[in-house]
Amino acid sequence: MKRSLVAVALFLACVLPNLASGQKLIALTFDDGPRPYVLYGVRNPGEPVKAGLIDTLEKNGVKATFFLMGWRLTPKTWGERRETNIGITCIDAARDLVKRGHELENHTYGHERLNLVQKKRGSEGALADIEKGSSAIEAITGRKAIYIRPPQWVLPGDLRAQIEKRGYRVMTIATENPLAVRDVNSLDYLCAGSQPKQCPKPSLAQNVLRQIEAREKQGVTTHILTFHELSSTVPAIQMLIPELKARGYRFVRLDEYMNQVQSIPDWASGRDSYRLRAAGERFARCLFVLSLRFGKNEKW
Repeated sequence: MKRSLVAVALFLACVLPNLASGQKLIALTFDDGPRPYVLYGVRNPGEPVKAGLIDTLEKNGVKATFFLMGWRLTPKTWGERRETNIGITCIDAARDLVKRGHELENHTYGHERLNLVQKKRGSEGALADIEKGSSAIEAITGRKAIYIRPPQWVLPGDLRAQIEKRGYRVMTIATENPLAVRDVNSLDYLCAGSQPKQCPKPSLAQNVLRQIEAREKQGVTTHILTFHELSSTVPAIQMLIPELKARGYRFVRLDEYMNQVQSIPDWASGRDSYRLRAAGERFARCLFVLSLRFGKNEKW
């Protein structure tokens, strides 16, 4: 009986994903920028200075990935009219991000839902918007932005295939991407504004931690966290980084994340076949270990 119980324990420990020994990686990403007033913080009269996102990342030694709107990367642009002009243009902020070692990727040029762009101007019009956004980023970084996150993650299936044929990798919350390379939606946009009514309870940070814990239960310890350049997001980042580091996570840019995560999917198909292969290999290894163990006729 004891021998049987030990055998079962060994088998389960071998077959199930080993969270403790696996990589624990976080790719921290931010959409909709660059927004200088969020990146550098704002000082309002009579109020303490609101911490900027860049300063928060610097203090914690974290490099992040920013999915930028191409239209913001035009000369003398600091953002929309409602955004505070702190005397730093969007393009200068983007250059500063690169100088500090952060990664810039593509959130399209016009930031319009691609299904609507396709309806108005056809697939070529949607592709042109993506290429224009990539070119704006390449003008700053010197390299093509290969990762594209469609606005609101909306992307018709036929258009995705055309995008990928051009060498882009699509970021999504949909099941087309395997779980390890599927975006985690922080829902931080629900916390924006002076009186948000739909912000996750008890807090944005706790909501993100819950999502990570749910993924861990599925054997996934690598996560692409998706936030937006919002002032209301910065306090959550200030809480999450030290908490996740305490849990053993390491923060990397998206490009390094994709290189580190061995289960890179077939981007053209989005199938999870690699997961089945990995499970089969784990199973075979377990049988081999158990056969060696019991073949020794040891006393248990």
